[in-house]
Amino acid sequence: MPKKSPSRALVDLSEFIAATPKRALPRPVTEKAKHHILDTFAAMITGSRLKVGRLAIGYIKSQGGKREAQIAGTRFRTNAVNAALANGMLAHADETDDSHQPGFCHPGCVVVPAALAMAEKNGRSGTEFLRAVVLGYEVLVRMNKALGTRALKDRGHGPYSIGGAWGAAAAAGALAGLTKDKVPHLLSNIAQQTSGIATWMFDEEHTEKALHFGGMPARNGVSAATMIEAGFTGVPDTLSGPRNFLFAYCDNPKPNLLYRNLGKDYEIMQANIKKWSVGSPIQAVLDSAQALVTENHLTANDIQEVFIHLPESSAEVVADRTMPDINAPHCAALMLLDGNLTFASSHDYGRLDDPAVQSMKRRIRIVPSAMLSKATPRRQAIVEIHTKNGRKLRHRTYRVKGTRDDPMVRADVTAKATDLLNSVMQTDRAGALIDSVWRIEKVKDMGDLRDLLAG
Repeated sequence: MPKKSPSRALVDLSEFIAATPKRALPRPVTEKAKHHILDTFAAMITGSRLKVGRLAIGYIKSQGGKREAQIAGTRFRTNAVNAALANGMLAHADETDDSHQPGFCHPGCVVVPAALAMAEKNGRSGTEFLRAVVLGYEVLVRMNKALGTRALKDRGHGPYSIGGAWGAAAAAGALAGLTKDKVPHLLSNIAQQTSGIATWMFDEEHTEKALHFGGMPARNGVSAATMIEAGFTGVPDTLSGPRNFLFAYCDNPKPNLLYRNLGKDYEIMQANIKKWSVGSPIQAVLDSAQALVTENHLTANDIQEVFIHLPESSAEVVADRTMPDINAPHCAALMLLDGNLTFASSHDYGRLDDPAVQSMKRRIRIVPSAMLSKATPRRQAIVEIHTKNGRKLRHRTYRVKGTRDDPMVRADVTAKATDLLNSVMQTDRAGALIDSVWRIEKVKDMGDLRDLLAG
């Protein structure tokens, strides 16, 4: 029987992954990657202080492991696989991290921890790390698009962890120095480790969600890369032929999306960074509420009633949750009382019982909107405030700050990271970490950042 030629998807991906450490990136892509690296580092360090983070750190400390890579927010080192698991969970310990709407994923919380663990393990430079992060975003999003995010969701799969495992494996494999003839084994290995079902959405405490979105796919990606490093092998082409990976997850996959314009269109350029460290559906609410408070010089005593109009699916998700940072009425109440929302205030469980906050929440109504459900760009919100003196104020946020429709610039990302990092570490150390990311090309070994990443 003649030997079957490998698919174009496999060949192109293998060559692209293997060449990543030495492939220069366009300047705008490099700048955007720095935004997402800094945003994820800040999420990891603050996440180490949250309940999910403490659980992850405690678990990994109990496992021990060779001292290859560090858990953010601590000085504890373990093997790269364990570090990726912990840091992935830290990065999604709450709702601080980035997202990618077309790819239906949170790429930063899986790709950055996986790349960081392998970069530390193998003494890779800041430039190589950054290039691997861009690669991870690319493969993650392309895999979800090739499978179809709607098809994955309809079957009960979780696109976050499905594509996430492939993005993590690609980034880790590149930093392992795998050659193009070894990458097919990497892809075969990660195909076997890919998993994740959508029941994560019933997790009230974010623990399984953090595992699903960040920890598990990051761990599996690094596991696959280190296994191939150690000599493991796999099937020649897991992307084509009978019983291949794509058809296992989708009836009508589009493998051409794995390689079309590869190296020309960069998916990281379409990724979003949240201005506010809260759930994505609440971003537009806070943009509108802050605008109304600022423009009209409102105080809490001025406000009679508040109506928050949200897309129908979003209204249900954030209407009344036990976690403060995914509770829209609670976050809106804080904004209306304080005139701003910080990482500290949005994560302060004590304020759930604050009489002033409860008083304001009683004046707030969530209004599901069929019109906003169909609106583009997505996740718009309208906030209406009726004042005690009879004024009716209204603000609609069409383009959410931090999305591709209104992207952040370096100063915006710095401001967010400063707020997060200053809440858990000394100001000078926070500033030094931020500066190190902006100058990451100067970092000769990613292990040199361990002191700053300890928090």
